[in-house]
Amino acid sequence: MNASGDERPSTSEHPELPGTEKQYQRFSRLNRVLHILMIVSFISLALTGMTLKFSYTGWAQFLSHVLGGYESAGFIHRFAAVIMLGVFVTHIVDLARRKRREFGTWKNLLLGSDSMLFNKKDLHDFIGNVKWFLHKGPRPQYGRWTYWEKFDYFAVFWGIFVIGSTGLMLWFPELFTNIIPGWMLNVATIIHSDEALLATGFIFTVHFFNTHLRPEKFPMDLVVFTGRMEVEELKEDKPAEYEAMVQSGKLAENLVEPYPPIVIRAIRVFGWTALSIGFSIIIWIIYAMLFAYR
Repeated sequence: MNASGDERPSTSEHPELPGTEKQYQRFSRLNRVLHILMIVSFISLALTGMTLKFSYTGWAQFLSHVLGGYESAGFIHRFAAVIMLGVFVTHIVDLARRKRREFGTWKNLLLGSDSMLFNKKDLHDFIGNVKWFLHKGPRPQYGRWTYWEKFDYFAVFWGIFVIGSTGLMLWFPELFTNIIPGWMLNVATIIHSDEALLATGFIFTVHFFNTHLRPEKFPMDLVVFTGRMEVEELKEDKPAEYEAMVQSGKLAENLVEPYPPIVIRAIRVFGWTALSIGFSIIIWIIYAMLFAYR
């Protein structure tokens, strides 16, 4: 019996697993590929979109020249939008396949212990995290998904719906004005521009901090690129998930060999490039908003 009165053995009582040099496989290859495509498409959309939004600034004019002019930037913007839409559709199809293969019903997928939907535990984890920040309690025992990861996940759904739908209206105005009045294109322009600015600011600040800049992950968390993490890191970062995997006997089944150093170096180059571009965009936006906004 452990300190909490539970008769299950505590984490510290688990015997060492064979092959501890192996890493825990957290994300599938498809998940990793989709996330990389999402990164590339989002950064492309942010660069080209912010260049147009702040076209009166020197940095936007220089960036437009680098991209081949505003017409070329528009082509890149639309191409990146198609990639992002493809990523979204592929993810939904993959969810449907996983439902049939692993969960059986939508209820099990959406309401199970590993669901991406918010639940009472997320509220308790949020309150517990605030207490932990204030040194008023222990760090919450996070499961597979934290509340901020779920928020980031559903932010994409919101962005696809709002920014994507208004973007399509602006891309095909003749088609949509057969259905809606012309003045709604002006509304769509405002919504598309401001929501895109909000999304860009959120991703390159809050999301970057939660993912890479937290003290326990600084300077970069590679798990979303490699799909795997050290078992000790899993035990510390996601203790509830670790406990569940050990209790079910599935942890050893999900241990894989780590990637060779050359692959990790290539991943770091990609990650640092994305981080650098994201932070640069934030600096350019702040400059435009403070000193040149129209």
